[in-house]
Amino acid sequence: MEGVPGNCHNMSDFFEQVYKVVRKVPPGRVTSYGAIATYLGSPGASRMVGWAMNAAGAQSEYVPAHRVVNRNGLLTGKHHFDTPKAMEELLENEGVKIFKEQVQDFKTKFWDPSIELRE
Repeated sequence: MEGVPGNCHNMSDFFEQVYKVVRKVPPGRVTSYGAIATYLGSPGASRMVGWAMNAAGAQSEYVPAHRVVNRNGLLTGKHHFDTPKAMEELLENEGVKIFKEQVQDFKTKFWDPSIELRE
């Protein structure tokens, strides 16, 4: 399938790999679309990670999609939540400070799967 990273048989396999990573992001931390794509061996697939996050609400097992932001800490996926402030509220409830739709102290709050999930 065109555009699907080489280590995946199809898009649903890639999405499931994304969900497995996102489920490991601890409360109070955030990661980025690109960090997930890089961890999965497909550094150019950050947009596909975004597509997976858009579909995360339909999963039977909860995916904490609110913990995935862009590379600058911006809440770019906020419009996919039930309300315009839902993503921000979920993060703030976990102790992540948001100002003007951006994670504050982003470097400290950033959770890099390539480091955190090393085997």
